[in-house]
Amino acid sequence: MAYTAADVKNLRETTGAGMMDCKKALDEVGDFQKAVDYLRAKGLAAAAKKQSRVAAEGMISACVKGKLAALVEVNCETDFVAKNDAFQAFSATAANVAVDAHISSVEELLNAKTANGLTIKDNISELTIKIGEKIDVRRVEALSLDGNGMIGSYVHSGKIGVLCRVETDKDVTGNEAFQELVKDLCMQIAAANPQFLNASEIDEDFKAKEAEIYAAQLKEQGKPDAMIPNIVKGKLNKLASEVCLYEQAFVKDSDSTVGSLIEKTAKTVGASIKVTKFIKLNLGEGIQKKEENFAEEIAKLTGKN
Repeated sequence: MAYTAADVKNLRETTGAGMMDCKKALDEVGDFQKAVDYLRAKGLAAAAKKQSRVAAEGMISACVKGKLAALVEVNCETDFVAKNDAFQAFSATAANVAVDAHISSVEELLNAKTANGLTIKDNISELTIKIGEKIDVRRVEALSLDGNGMIGSYVHSGKIGVLCRVETDKDVTGNEAFQELVKDLCMQIAAANPQFLNASEIDEDFKAKEAEIYAAQLKEQGKPDAMIPNIVKGKLNKLASEVCLYEQAFVKDSDSTVGSLIEKTAKTVGASIKVTKFIKLNLGEGIQKKEENFAEEIAKLTGKN
């Protein structure tokens, strides 16, 4: 049967099978509907059914190449699959492709080609069939650097990913003290979860929201209503030290702030140092995971409910 690229595309969309499997099916049976049946019989059409499942596990991968960097979150259904070598290799590939192709959106990444000639989307289909779980590229974050400095990265157990752009007025990337600072900044962001660079970035809406939360907490604790406004004011005065990177206590030395660490390193390396942007991803953030009750499942299976 002579078929077109559109036929392969339609077969892929109908079955969820990989591109190469669709081409093989059309070669083998010579008919679209028979090709669908062929893929179902081979168990290769299962990928489509898996797309409705919740994929909240997975891993975050980082890639930094010179002045370009990317974080990519790839999700799967279970932690077991997240530890699979093929899954981890795909996640690393996705991050590399994002950097090499200067990609900053999921849609762009899904359509980008990898070294095997297939798109990321096609690779997902192949991996879904091989592993047996829904695979989903959920988020892509990119960061670039124009002048002097460095983009640092840190990934903690595949669950937390950080990129941090540190700019300088001269090239000190070869300096060990500067390299150590960038590494420490990435770990600080992962551990202390800053939301702003410094106090000047905290907007009034954020302060108002935090004030409401503080007031509600204090009321729940039984504090007198007359005391709550003053306590909230005091908490807001300390807000910057909790949510701003420069004002936070350094996780490796609580007697020093991150800002003072940066100043100290700047003197050591003989250059101005400024953090201009950071990005942090937490695996599965915002995904509602399905709660499993093993006892209830057994009861349903045995009819004892």
